[in-house]
Formats: sequence, C-alpha cells, structure tokens
Amino acid sequence: MVALVHLIGLIAETTGDVAAIGKGLVYGLAAIGPGIGIGILMGKSVEAMARQPEYAGQVRATMFIGIGLIEALALFGIAFSFII
Repeated sequence: MVALVHLIGLIAETTGDVAAIGKGLVYGLAAIGPGIGIGILMGKSVEAMARQPEYAGQVRATMFIGIGLIEALALFGIAFSFII
C-alpha cells in the first residue's frame, strides 16, 4: 500500500496533474460492472431458453430490457469521467 502511495506521489510530481489518471480509472471501473452484468445476464437467459423453449420470447424481451438498463451504467461512467 505504501508503494502504491509512493508511486502515485511520483506520478503527481512528474506530470503535475493526475486528472487524466482519475478519468481513466473512473471509466475503467465503471465499465467492469456492466461487462460482468451483461455476461451473467446473457448466460442465464440462454440457460432459461434452453430449459423452457416455450418461454423463449418472453425471456428474450426481458433480456433486452435488462441489457438496456445495464448499458446505462456504462454511459453514467462516461459522463462521470467528463465531469471529473
């Protein structure tokens, strides 16, 4: 932990501004959640469609609504990186 603080201090001294690093971290961390969420959603949707094919249409519609909501999180990450 001390090494990480020391490294950040060295970067701040050499560049004078760590805002670019902060923006990259904000968007990078904001993209991890939606990526994991979409992976889980797609896997569970395919599993549900395989188990009960007669409900595939309903599962697919619900899946697309979920994808839209999850992608909104990534857009929030982009917006927050511009605000910083």
